[in-house]
Amino acid sequence: MLTILTYNTLFAGRDGADDRRAEAQIGLIGDLKPDVFLMQEAKGFDAGGNALLYALEARIGMRGFLAVAPRTNQNVAIFIRAPLRPLSFEADGANVHHALATLTVALPESGRPLTLISAHLCPNGPAVRRREAACLTVQALPDRFALLTGDFNSVSPHDPEPEGFDALPAHHRTRYLADDLRGADRSVLAHLEAAGWVDVGHALGGAGVPTVPTAGYPNTEFAVMRCDYVLASRALAAAAASYQVIRNPVTDRASDHYPVLARFEVR
Repeated sequence: MLTILTYNTLFAGRDGADDRRAEAQIGLIGDLKPDVFLMQEAKGFDAGGNALLYALEARIGMRGFLAVAPRTNQNVAIFIRAPLRPLSFEADGANVHHALATLTVALPESGRPLTLISAHLCPNGPAVRRREAACLTVQALPDRFALLTGDFNSVSPHDPEPEGFDALPAHHRTRYLADDLRGADRSVLAHLEAAGWVDVGHALGGAGVPTVPTAGYPNTEFAVMRCDYVLASRALAAAAASYQVIRNPVTDRASDHYPVLARFEVR
């Protein structure tokens, strides 16, 4: 069983010198013991010779790979636990607003390669996100194992209109508006699915559970919606065993996003 955790940690769980949210997130990772942790908003992880990256590796017992976001400092990262073995890593901070991390690993039993992508798409509008998503369509090869997760700042075509969408301040609502300026845009996820990515949350019946905002961060930039996704190539989606948005008193306050956990029966 391969356990996958994706989490937008909101500034790596740090509010200035206050690291209480980071400690809560580390505790959560310790409890869940994922084989793969795909992190968004690894802010400051490249400072001081990657000091925060190495510190988190030591705390959670996983090896980390960092993609630096040169314009926003909202880095993304992927952490893996042995016996997963890295084969290659690519960081892209040029073609996206934040960054993309792409790590290919060998699965322990078969040695079959699995490509992991941690993504954080642009918050500023669907036109930009569609261009970013276009870079991800070529990874959805149906007969290979590939996983694309992260914060897509987008609504799924499978989900209802976000609760409270019309009540958002105009400067936040326009981030998510469709081209007709009426409802929420669904084109980003629709394009990714058209390329062959499978929405595991939808496939396993979890699409109705929102990932933003958390209980501790109401009345922020989000309507109540699913913003964080686990997408799999068709071959990997066939092995999907479970999907869960982790909503509890810890995750209510550890970030403005809820983490998502998925398990795959792969060999």
